[in-house]
Amino acid sequence: MRSNYLFTSESVSEGHPDKVADQISDAIVDLFLSKDPEARIACETLTTTQLVVLAGEIRCKGVYENGAWAEGAQEEIERTVRNTVKRIGYEQDGFHWETFRFENNLHGQSAHIAQGVDASGNKDEGAGDQGIMFGYAADDTPDLMPATLYYSHKILERMAADRHSGAAPFLEPDAKSQVTLRYEGSKPVAATAIVVSTQHGKGYDEGDKEAELHAYVRKVVADILPAELLSDTVYHINPTGSFEIGGPDGDAGLTGRKIIVDTYGGAAPHGGGAFSGKDPTKVDRSAAYITRYLAKNIVAAGLAQRVTIQLAYAIGVSKPLSLYVDTHGTGTVGDDKIEQAIQGIEKLGGLTPRGIRTHLGLNKPIYERTAAYGHFGRQAEGDYFPWEKTDLVEDLKAALA
Repeated sequence: MRSNYLFTSESVSEGHPDKVADQISDAIVDLFLSKDPEARIACETLTTTQLVVLAGEIRCKGVYENGAWAEGAQEEIERTVRNTVKRIGYEQDGFHWETFRFENNLHGQSAHIAQGVDASGNKDEGAGDQGIMFGYAADDTPDLMPATLYYSHKILERMAADRHSGAAPFLEPDAKSQVTLRYEGSKPVAATAIVVSTQHGKGYDEGDKEAELHAYVRKVVADILPAELLSDTVYHINPTGSFEIGGPDGDAGLTGRKIIVDTYGGAAPHGGGAFSGKDPTKVDRSAAYITRYLAKNIVAAGLAQRVTIQLAYAIGVSKPLSLYVDTHGTGTVGDDKIEQAIQGIEKLGGLTPRGIRTHLGLNKPIYERTAAYGHFGRQAEGDYFPWEKTDLVEDLKAALA
């Protein structure tokens, strides 16, 4: 394990075209779960200039049953989509929440998928797909996330808050950030480079207005990163020069294209499956959440400074095919012992899809808020982000005693 190195992570704002698509897809997930906690949703979104298109498979009592839409359901879906875009802040000629063209191409879930996933008779609910999922935690930050991603997210969150409050009226919704840190002894000691590209109002690409925008971004960075990391930092602020045209008008957006932004910023492996637009029977989502939960609790329990966890599933099969724990040489007990401890904790329900959903309480409309600024390293507010809780610490310690 290297202890001295440079590492970089990026983030994108809620107004990035791919993130607009993710938030729309998760708003649809929330809408359906609010009607039916057992709803099945696989919703993909495309955004481009003055157009939003939905596609995918659904099943939801009171909304879509037996191949037919309930009265008013399609209108409610369109309202949900438009309100999501309005909340983000798009009121531009090239993409306006009130006037974009909308297509709803959602249709019924495949009967062959349903028969594999649904519980029936003596058969428990199976995984909604095959695949591998990874979770990660490290003691870089209080939220046990990689520092490069943590700071990248926080910069854009602050800028979005200032845009919404009117404190930075020259900002528009689309933005990207990137943070490069130098690590010594596996700990971040300096920010060597900060990149921020933000969509802006007219004229903020030259003269005093450009200087105002640059000064604002530097102030945000100074507020977010510890001062000791910023002694010799190179800044790249809107390095292309102008960024007036942005969002879906500047580039098409699709659900699930920012999976590294959603997870660990490249500091951990990724199984390849996106989260947004999927109900929690899809292990791409729920198993990624439980592996983060397990990893965070392992580090919080003092069992390791850094840990990666992998789970694997087969479609229609309830029990995971494998569980793998790697503490990267930082563990206080053997990785195999931690694996055994996890498998012996009854409240985890054997890490089956049903066990995961039950333990974390995932059959709730909690997902739109996950779809920007990362699914991990967020505060477990009420029912939101339950995978960020550290309520498994004592169970792990007891299992390893």
